[in-house]
Amino acid sequence: MNLEFFVISLLNGVAYGLLLFMLSSGLTLIFSMMGVLNFAHTSFYMLGAYFAYTISGLVGFWPALVIAPALVFLLGAAFERYALRRVHKFGHVPELLVTFGLSYLILELVQLIWGRSTVPYGLPEQLQGPLFTLYGTQFPKSRSFVMLVAILMLISVWLLLTRTRIGLVIQAALKYPEMVEALGHNVPRVFMLVFGGGAALAGLAGVIGGNTYVTEPAMAASVGSIIFVVVVVGGMGSLAGAFLASLLIGVVQTFAVALDYSLIHAFKLFGMAVTPETFGYPLLKLTIAQVAPILPFLFLVLILIFRPKGLLGTRED
Repeated sequence: MNLEFFVISLLNGVAYGLLLFMLSSGLTLIFSMMGVLNFAHTSFYMLGAYFAYTISGLVGFWPALVIAPALVFLLGAAFERYALRRVHKFGHVPELLVTFGLSYLILELVQLIWGRSTVPYGLPEQLQGPLFTLYGTQFPKSRSFVMLVAILMLISVWLLLTRTRIGLVIQAALKYPEMVEALGHNVPRVFMLVFGGGAALAGLAGVIGGNTYVTEPAMAASVGSIIFVVVVVGGMGSLAGAFLASLLIGVVQTFAVALDYSLIHAFKLFGMAVTPETFGYPLLKLTIAQVAPILPFLFLVLILIFRPKGLLGTRED
């Protein structure tokens, strides 16, 4: 493992982790404020990418960076107002089912409108090419942009929730909704704006993630499971926990996929020979790169066993 491999893998891991955070932050906000685990969250991520693809073809990428999340915000707020709010009084299971149904509805609509194949959602000219070259390896501008937007988003959300009157009302509405309503605030409207805001954060991640990676109907499903892992590992409802877990999982997975070592190499270091006749040989020959996709889920299992609240979680329900 040389310096080039370490630095480039670390930067790629941080970029991927920050994209995961952009996705998980909206889901975390919705759960922490409303207690709703939104199964359609990554579908809003997909909508952000497709909206940006269409809008950028009309007016360019930079206007799409603002317009696409705004459209996703409106859709998320409308869904909370006219669908989710109606089943909220029946408990968590109907909420899960209605958001689960929404994810399939969005998937079918995306395939009907944009087709089943990958769309040519490319990077703008300003984000093409490398930002710098290290020992012959280039680090692209697009991933640097992902990192920049994610950090700016984290700072903005934190300032909104902790330094503004709106943020204080949102946090108070979570614990003392009756008192907040008695003070003249419209609590259902607050929840609608929170849900729409969480969806908009996912849409923003789709705008910059869709052209950095790929925009296709399967993009929501490809990140859906890993986002829930991030939220649970970080701690349900903890924005700081989601940030920490996103970086941790992003870096671990990025390093893991590049390591072609197995337990056989470890045994050889101690002078132990391993042959195809050795007990458990099919497992021993698996490399770290081969098991990289399951590492986050292994981490999830360990967290649930030894620290069920997550790394920084405090919420009980």
